[in-house]
Amino acid sequence: MPCGLSHLVVLVHQIGCGMRQEAMAFSVDYFFVGGNWKCNGTRESVKKLVADLNAASIADDVDVVVAPPFVYIDQVLGSITDRIEVAAQNCWVGKGGAFTGEVSAEMLKDIGLNWVILGHSERRQLIGEANEFVGMKEAYALNNGLKVIGCIGETLEQREAGKTIEVVAQQLEAMRGSVNAKNCEDLARQEDIDGFLVGGASLIGPDFATIVNSVNAKKVAA
Repeated sequence: MPCGLSHLVVLVHQIGCGMRQEAMAFSVDYFFVGGNWKCNGTRESVKKLVADLNAASIADDVDVVVAPPFVYIDQVLGSITDRIEVAAQNCWVGKGGAFTGEVSAEMLKDIGLNWVILGHSERRQLIGEANEFVGMKEAYALNNGLKVIGCIGETLEQREAGKTIEVVAQQLEAMRGSVNAKNCEDLARQEDIDGFLVGGASLIGPDFATIVNSVNAKKVAA
C-alpha cells in the first residue's frame, strides 16, 4: 500500500440527492478511492469480487480501501491483495459492553483492521446519528488507532434551503450523483477532488478498478 495516507482522517463530502447519496473524498496526500459495499454480498459474490480486484492493475500512487459488511470482513482480509486495505462500515462510540449489535474499535483492531467509515449519510438519516454522536465515535476510533473515513454533507432539503456554504456547494456541484466507471475520469480531473468513496460501483470489480485508475486522468489534468 502506498504511504500517502499520512492523515488519520479522510474527510468525505456526501452530496444530498434524496436517498441516493454517494461521496467524494478530499484533503489527502495521494489519490484516494474507498469502496463501500454497504449491505450487499454473499460469500460467493465476495469471493468473485476479491478475485477481480486482485487481478486488477492498480496505479502506484493511489490508496485503495474497501469496506465489506461485517460478516465478510474476515473473508476479505484473508484473500485480498495487500495493495488494498480493508475498513469496517461502522463502530461503536466507546468500549465494548452491553450494546447488542454493536462492534467496538478495539474489536476492529483485534481482527487486523486499520480503517472505519463513520458518519455516513445513511446512518445519519435512517438511524438518526447526530453530529455530536458521530464526533464522539470518530474521536474514540482515532484514540484507539483506527484511521477514519469521516463522512460529512447536507441533505437535499438542507441544500435547497441554502444551508450549505455557498462556495462548497459550487465546488461540489459537478459531483452530484454517483461516481461510476463512465464519469470517474471527468470527476477526477476536477481540482477540488482528490478521490472517491464509491457505493454501488465498488461491487463490480472491473468498474471499481477503472475508478481506482482514474488517478491517471488526475495526473494529466495537473
